[in-house]
Amino acid sequence: MENLPRFTAAAVQASPVYLDPDATVDKAVSLIHEAAGNGARLVVLPEVFVPGYPYWNWTMNPVQGSPWFERLWRASIEVPGPQVDALRSAARQAGAVVVIGVNERAPHSLGVLYNTLLTIDADGELLGVHRKLVPTWAEKLTWTGGDGSSLRVHRTAVGPLGSLACGENTNTLARFALLAQGELVHTAGYIALPVAPEDYDMADAIAVRTAAHSFEGKVFSVVACSTLSPEIVDLIAGEDDGVRAMLARKRSALSGIFGPDGRPVTEPLVDDEGIVYGEIDLGRCIQPKQMHDIVGHYNRFDVFQLHVDNRPRSPLAFAVDPATTRPDPFGTDRTASKEEA
Repeated sequence: MENLPRFTAAAVQASPVYLDPDATVDKAVSLIHEAAGNGARLVVLPEVFVPGYPYWNWTMNPVQGSPWFERLWRASIEVPGPQVDALRSAARQAGAVVVIGVNERAPHSLGVLYNTLLTIDADGELLGVHRKLVPTWAEKLTWTGGDGSSLRVHRTAVGPLGSLACGENTNTLARFALLAQGELVHTAGYIALPVAPEDYDMADAIAVRTAAHSFEGKVFSVVACSTLSPEIVDLIAGEDDGVRAMLARKRSALSGIFGPDGRPVTEPLVDDEGIVYGEIDLGRCIQPKQMHDIVGHYNRFDVFQLHVDNRPRSPLAFAVDPATTRPDPFGTDRTASKEEA
């Protein structure tokens, strides 16, 4: 008999130590151990938790925000790198699958940052590095879009797991691509967003998106959102009372765990820092899928087909590996022979 995993999941709602990657990773490690100490085998932390979200994109014009981009670039991390190693070690020691958002520096350009989700298995293996496909609205001033190579479901200690960042959770085709790979556990990273239009309720928006994916796919979803600490507000608002008032808006963050019926399995957490725990039994996904399985019998694959280009994208492709060539004195490159090399 097939025994599907049953486990406790933890959704972390917290503020980073803003623009301080090492201190934020230390905080993340502490939160991972705290959640695991309370029985969690899956710990999900917010979008770009390391080292924080570029709120200046929404409160300053691009010229004013450019020095802040440089600050974020300098505070961002490399993947792989020492901060990732610390997170992998924490996951291994805690025996928990960890999903966490980071700002990732590109290896090829000083102008490229990625909004990246890391998926780390319970043995510390880095399984996934998903770069947000499309930065949302003002975020395009900071992040470069990723490619389809990271749109994958990973076989983890808690089951088949997929992840998307914030606005990606409204991208129907991205969500379907994960569901069609057998996703049963969906994780979503968000940031507190009090800078949207005044009639936009971020907490409601997160809940609607999460419930929709869980209900449509008949999966469990764990959503983790950041908060704004007083230090972040002080740094971004400065002497601008209007910006300070905007950043203080309520219902800008929600974290929680939703079941395959689209309902929360426990009360979500709104605005405050904390950890939400919920019980996940993947066996609960079976009977709902008999009724309505959009990646199975409740689809017409003779009518609808989704093609995903999962090739990694690079700014440069050499026809010949440059390590095997050397300049030709007659003006043309030639491949070095073994005798010449």
